[in-house]
Amino acid sequence: MLELLQFRHSPYNEKVRWALDLKRVPHRRRSLLPGPHFGTVRALTGRTHTPVLRIDDRTALDGSARILEWLEARWPQPALFPADAAERAEALRIQQWFDDDLTPRIRRAVLDALLRQPMAFANVFGDGRPLLQRRAYALAVPMAAPLIRKGNGIDGPASVADGLRAAEQALDFVAARAGHDGLLAGPAFSLADLTAASTLAVLAQPPHSPMAGPRSCGKDFAALLGRFDAHPAIAWTRRLYMRYRGAVSDFDGPSEGAAR
Repeated sequence: MLELLQFRHSPYNEKVRWALDLKRVPHRRRSLLPGPHFGTVRALTGRTHTPVLRIDDRTALDGSARILEWLEARWPQPALFPADAAERAEALRIQQWFDDDLTPRIRRAVLDALLRQPMAFANVFGDGRPLLQRRAYALAVPMAAPLIRKGNGIDGPASVADGLRAAEQALDFVAARAGHDGLLAGPAFSLADLTAASTLAVLAQPPHSPMAGPRSCGKDFAALLGRFDAHPAIAWTRRLYMRYRGAVSDFDGPSEGAAR
């Protein structure tokens, strides 16, 4: 059975979760903690990025765009890649822009806010784990923080400010681009919408969804969310989640209907 190795409340991981749920692909999920995940993921892919989709004992894919392409080829319905060539090219452009530019920059502002309060970081990425495990992880966060900051390009106030600018850029793009049907690349929900909504879900915290984070997220992260809450693209993200997401929570273990 397919196995998804993931972080909770991460946009790249949410992209793949959403596609798996939308296409009703039987799979298992295993949530990892940032930092301790290094050895597990490096043994499978030679790198340290999530998500990782383990296909069998010898094959594992990492990178959300690569995984989505693999899933689309094997479970083509409902389609995430538009059939129209121009719409498909635009959806791929939007995905690449978010994946390679906007999302990593936004992540710097998000991680900086969470790392300022180790228990908030532990509550977000350890969501679903027992309180004692989250407390133990929180004790390790200050030691891991320099590596997390370095690995994500958080090298001072300028990088955090750039992350805030990227958030505004992403929000403004969505607000300007979404047409009367609220979609970004053609008349049907596509990987463009999936990618943008997964990224903005970190800021929108769509209720009753896998990206609705824990309440104990810390004052710095709460202030970050409040900064953008009135933006129309936040409402767009929540509407898209209500219409297309379906799942109300994340899980570990087999998906519904998967062989146990």
